[in-house]
This record gives sequence, C-alpha cells and structure tokens, in this order.
Amino acid sequence: QVQLTESGGGLVQVGDSLRLSCDAPLRTFRSYTMGWFRQAPGKEREFVAAINRNAETKYGEFVKGRFTISRDVERYIVYLQMNRLQFEDTGVYCCARSRLQSGVAAKVGVYDLWGEGTQVTVSS
Repeated sequence: QVQLTESGGGLVQVGDSLRLSCDAPLRTFRSYTMGWFRQAPGKEREFVAAINRNAETKYGEFVKGRFTISRDVERYIVYLQMNRLQFEDTGVYCCARSRLQSGVAAKVGVYDLWGEGTQVTVSS
C-alpha cells in the first residue's frame, strides 16, 4: 500500500525555522494536489498549505507569509518551509493527497491519502 512519510519535525524555539518533507512515491504524484495539515492537542485538523500540478499554491490564513510549500516532481517530495515559527504552530503536521487533479483545496474531506505526521514543537 502506498504511504506518505513525513519528516523534519522537531523541537525549536520561537522565531526558528524548520523544513518538513513528505515522501510521496505515487505514480500520480505529478497529477494531484498535495497538501499539509496540522493538528494541535484538543483541536481539529487545520489546513496549512497546498500545491497543485501547476505549482499554484494556497495557504491557511494564519500563515501570513511565513510558510512556503513546494514540490520536487523528480524526487516525489513535497516540502513545507516554515519560518518565524510561533508557539501556536505546535502540532502534528501531516501531508495528504487530494482526490482532485485541479484546484488547490483546503478542505480535509477532499484528501484521501494521509501520512502519519511529524511533530513540531515550538517552545516559548
């Protein structure tokens, strides 16, 4: 069964940066929108960013220019560069594949394949 595998999480301080990676060895990697979501303890899963096959991107409102999503189609990897991390960015970050080939969806229900996530902890 195809899996998505996230890496790059860790414990950092406020203001630091992290780059998350999602290994997505999918035959359809080039065709489908890929997204990042996060979930903090006691909160619902939240949309972070997505990128489609035309490299169009969309971000959650809280990002405010701090994060950048990108994809390496040759290596089947989706990245999330996170800068100026804040305490509120703490959570488990998961990557996911959308069921759709067009658009840049932010709804959880549109994504049908998920990784297990990588923990990001920002200390104040």
